[in-house]
Amino acid sequence: MANVFAKGLLLSLVLGLLTACNDQNSRPQTDIDGKTMGTFYSVKVSGDMAINKQQLQQQIDAVLERANDDISTYRNDSVLSRFNQTRSADPQPIPRGMADIILMAQRIGRDTQGAMNITVGPLVNLWGFGPDKRVVKVPSQQQIDAAQKNVGLQHLKLISDDRGEWLQKDLPDMYVDLSTLGEGYGVDQLVQLMARNGITNYLVSVGGAVSSRGVNGQGKAWRVAIQKPTDRENAVQALVDLQGYGISTAGSYRNYFEQDGQRYSHVIDPTTGRPITHRLVSATVIAPTALEADGWDTGLMVLGTEKALKLAEEKGLAVYLISKTDQGFSAVMTPQFKAFLVK
Repeated sequence: MANVFAKGLLLSLVLGLLTACNDQNSRPQTDIDGKTMGTFYSVKVSGDMAINKQQLQQQIDAVLERANDDISTYRNDSVLSRFNQTRSADPQPIPRGMADIILMAQRIGRDTQGAMNITVGPLVNLWGFGPDKRVVKVPSQQQIDAAQKNVGLQHLKLISDDRGEWLQKDLPDMYVDLSTLGEGYGVDQLVQLMARNGITNYLVSVGGAVSSRGVNGQGKAWRVAIQKPTDRENAVQALVDLQGYGISTAGSYRNYFEQDGQRYSHVIDPTTGRPITHRLVSATVIAPTALEADGWDTGLMVLGTEKALKLAEEKGLAVYLISKTDQGFSAVMTPQFKAFLVK
């Protein structure tokens, strides 16, 4: 199955081996892994738990299954798919969690001047990166222009009242795609699950989004590695201690197609209707929630290195950008990101 929230796993967990059993800092560690959203999830808990591993895994799978039922574009009966299928301009009821995603997307969309755009679905599908996987070829300018007519955050309205949350569109063929925030949303749902179970030492990840709290089985802070952006290496570019925050990485080099020697990334620029062509290949963001980090990393990827760095500095974001150069790769970060680096 294709990756529903296709960003590629650009973060890796650095846990190391447990020290000898007589180490006074060692503690039991529970590892749970599985599949969700077309990618993989991982939950690591250190210390004793009030529930057993099987019970926790059942709860994890249930939480992530509900997330898929809400926002997956690969499920025809999900809440989001039903919204995309209707041509009605009437407000459609949506769950609170989905409303939170929309609200975050609207805010980051405004801050990035539309670079992060959850209505870009018609273009994503046109370029062959949506749920309808087909033989991919470069669309014509006429096709791109037609798809762009159904794109625009201004055509999407979120409504909250005493009855709940509602989503409304004024373009019948609008297609909302929440893939860019799905992994972060899933991570935050797992963080809330940990809290409900009284678990205070954990590291959870869904695809390229991660959040952690407390210490690992060695009694040391959880660490996350940002990988070098290449198809051939699995080397560490930087190492961070999240300190209870969420992190997400978007990259342009692992989900693409090639035609006539040209590589086309899955990251679509809504203003041009085409895949990005600049040299920014990876954007990593650390934020209070994984959802927020997951929204920002895509918007920054669309903007490119210079515009992304300028906006990150203006907003005080913790951002790490990797760009391709003629000599290899170069990295730049904001002062806020440096505070998380493991020296």
